[in-house]
Formats: sequence, structure tokens, C-alpha cells
Amino acid sequence: MPPSPIYVSRLTRLPLVAADGTPLGSVDDVVIVPVGTDPARVLGFVATVQRRRIFVNAARVGSIDPGGVRMRSGTIDVLAFRQRPGEQLLKQDVFALRIGGDEVIDVAIELDRDTGTYYAMSVALGGHGPLRRRRTRRIAPWREVAVRFESNPDLEEVAELRQMHAADVASRIVALPAARRRELAELMEDERLADLLEELPEEDQIRIIAGLDLERAAHVLEEMEPDDAVDLLGEMTESDRQRLLEAMIPEESRPLRQLLAYDDDTAGGLMTPEPVILPFSATVAEALAVVREADLPVELAAQVFVVQPPMSTPTGSYLGIVPFQRLLREAPSTSLEHCVMAEPEPVPPDLPLRDVAERLAAYDALAIPVCDRGKRLIGAVTVDDVLDHVLPADWRRSAGR
Repeated sequence: MPPSPIYVSRLTRLPLVAADGTPLGSVDDVVIVPVGTDPARVLGFVATVQRRRIFVNAARVGSIDPGGVRMRSGTIDVLAFRQRPGEQLLKQDVFALRIGGDEVIDVAIELDRDTGTYYAMSVALGGHGPLRRRRTRRIAPWREVAVRFESNPDLEEVAELRQMHAADVASRIVALPAARRRELAELMEDERLADLLEELPEEDQIRIIAGLDLERAAHVLEEMEPDDAVDLLGEMTESDRQRLLEAMIPEESRPLRQLLAYDDDTAGGLMTPEPVILPFSATVAEALAVVREADLPVELAAQVFVVQPPMSTPTGSYLGIVPFQRLLREAPSTSLEHCVMAEPEPVPPDLPLRDVAERLAAYDALAIPVCDRGKRLIGAVTVDDVLDHVLPADWRRSAGR
């Protein structure tokens, strides 16, 4: 069933509530950035909390229902809201815009369940009826309103960058002056900015993160692959690192804190705690459905790690690995326990970088399991993570020439 539209006129009457239902304030408006004629992405919400108008990142919102806009965690940034260039407020800037002989009297936002992102999808157009009541004449797609916003060269460049591979975006970004990088970073979606940061040299990552407000910087880190986020955090001062970790949602910061406990040049410091993990009872069809996910990095989609419950790291006993090619050769109904392979053998988290690289090369593997002393899977080291550490520090700049 497609998600139901949420109309801004009703949304702005709702309370802002914490994850546990505690009232925090009230919702005033919705912040978007129109780019072209596509549905506009909702960046967040303006809310009044303790007589102060603040910005609530949409990624921090767990649900919207008649009971209110509910946060995913209890933390909010109480810095005063500042409208940035290119941003529009739906109630303030879009309501009352005239389209032909009608005016915008409401805007509907909808949730994309695949990405967890809200978009402004349509508008209600109408006029005043008897007793000056607003009457809806028709519902129009967002593009009829989008054409009314002035073209912005910065937003056009961001739209162009959105169509490029993150590595190509990084090559363009590093060639720009620092001030220009910050300007573009301000306008990019959090997920896209996270992808970009993963491709940039660490000194450039630090400069961009430093230019973001605390809440947004925390969410961008949440969107990064855990091992890349840890590399970035490791370059920060202890105080900056702790501020960001505390601003993150606890379930997102917990694996990063665990990774930070390992030395950078060991398997534990290199690994991701989120490889593809399935129980031995899962079928080949179920495994293929998981690795088919478009957002899954290629190096992680190349194999499934099979364990006994629980499934989250640290898992139950590690059983082995099933490469993607093996999945393609087996019948869909075959259980993973019948096609699991013992090699490559797992490595301990304190294994030095050089030994990890040799083990990957010996098995021609894209990823290798990392297990603790209890033979529980705690993560996986991928070949791209090893390359990032063995190549010269400026290899990304050289590749971009």
C-alpha cells in the first residue's frame, strides 16, 4: 500500500515529541530545497521549543502520525533556525503562490519507504469560497509549483553532481577553493554528502565536517560506512570526536565506539561491523534478495557470512562464507548450511594490516571475516579498506588528475 500524503496545514498543528512521547514543542513549518521540477526533498522541520525556533533534521524523525512528529532519539539541537540559501519553507514561502487563477492552499509530503526520505509531491490549488473559506479546486503535481522558483546556479551544480559517481564528484570538489567546497556541501543531501566524504582525503573530510552544524555533521556520519566514519573520527581531536558521538543516535554511535577501540592498522580498525550476515537456515533465494539491494557496496554484496543466531555483531558462532557466484549456481530453495565454505578462515581483530592484506591476496577475496576469541563474527575487512591504507595518502588526488 503506498504511503498516505501528509498535508502541511495539518502537520503544522502537531506537537514535536521525543521518542518516549514526551512533548518537546510544536511544529511550525517544513524545510525543502527545490532542484529542477522533481519532487522537492524535505530537509527537516522548523519547530518551536522553549520559545526558540529550531531546525529538526528529517533524518531524526521516526514517524509522523496524528499524535505528533516523533523523534527517533531524545536529542535535539536547540540552536536557532537559520534559513540557508536555496531553502524554501512550505508554509511561509509556498502557500499563497498563484498558479494560473488559483493559489497554493496546501502542500502534501510523502514518505519514500525505500529511502526513509520525505518529498513534497503535490499541492492543493484553490481559492476562497463563501465566508472566505478556502476551497480546493484541484490537486496538482509538485512540478507546477517548482517552475516558479528562480534558477540557482549553486543548486544546478548540486543537481549535476547528483548524477555523477561519488569518486568523480570528489575529483571535482578537491579542485575547488575551500569556501566553494563548503557552499556546495551545505546544499547537498546528507546521504550524498556522506558518499562524497568517503571518497575525499581525510584532511578535506575534516574541513567539510567542521563547516556543518553539530546535528547535521552527526547525521552525515551516521550515513557513512562505519569503517569510513571511524577513520574520519580518528583524525579529530578527542573533544570534537566525543561531541559528534554524543550527538549521534545511540544505535548508530555504538558500533563506531567499538571500532575506535582498535588500532588503525589492525583488522579490527579496518573492518566494517555491518557485512551481509544470515543464519545457516536461510535459503539461497533469501540471500540473493539481500545482496540485490542497490545501496549495498559491491565488496560487501560479493559474499554472505553465515552464522548461528544472534545476527548482529558480535554474532553467534561463525560458520563460514558463501560467495555470490556460489549462490548463482545453487537452487533457490537450498539452505545456506549446504553451500557454506570454511575459507577464507577468519582473522583476529589484532592482526596487523600487512597480514590482513596478505590473507586477502592469498584467497583472492573481496572481504575476509574477523572473529573474536569466542569464534563470533564481529566484522569483515574489505579489499577497498586495505587499499585505502596501503596506498599513498594522496592517491585520491593523483587518481583525479
